[in-house]
Amino acid sequence: MREFIGRKTLLTGEVGTGKTKFLARFIEYLLESGYEKEVTLIDMAPNRFQGVGGSVKEYLKDLGGIRYLRPPIVYAPRLMGRDALEVSRYCEENRKNIEPLLDTYILNPTNILLINDLTIYLHTGDLEKMLKAIELSKTFMATAYSGVKLRDDKGSGISEREKTVTDKLKEKM
Repeated sequence: MREFIGRKTLLTGEVGTGKTKFLARFIEYLLESGYEKEVTLIDMAPNRFQGVGGSVKEYLKDLGGIRYLRPPIVYAPRLMGRDALEVSRYCEENRKNIEPLLDTYILNPTNILLINDLTIYLHTGDLEKMLKAIELSKTFMATAYSGVKLRDDKGSGISEREKTVTDKLKEKM
């Protein structure tokens, strides 16, 4: 895990491929190696819904002294929304709930920034704000959905935006 220190890493993949589990193992490494005061974890993942999603805390109960930021509620837009309008509304609610956490990090950054399920924010969120947060960190690791199982966005367009923005983010890693 030491090879990830000082690097910018984006873990992408289909649902259920172990992205969050890997992030949890990296957190364990950071805790064991004495980095806990240098770490901010922004957990953007919705609670497990229809076998999809899940907080880092489902894999790691003790986060030690790391700064843990999580919105009070996170929606799984494509799974919960019944039509394009509802999917879009859930995405916007997620953005409004998550953006203050990014602002908190930007105002008071740590050397290590970890994000679970950053694509939840990027459905409608500001890519430039995300990039600013990433640039403030010396070490960055995040999970991001990339696949076909959640392609049906009920005509909202978020799946295409998600792919486009994730591709732009990959170029910066």
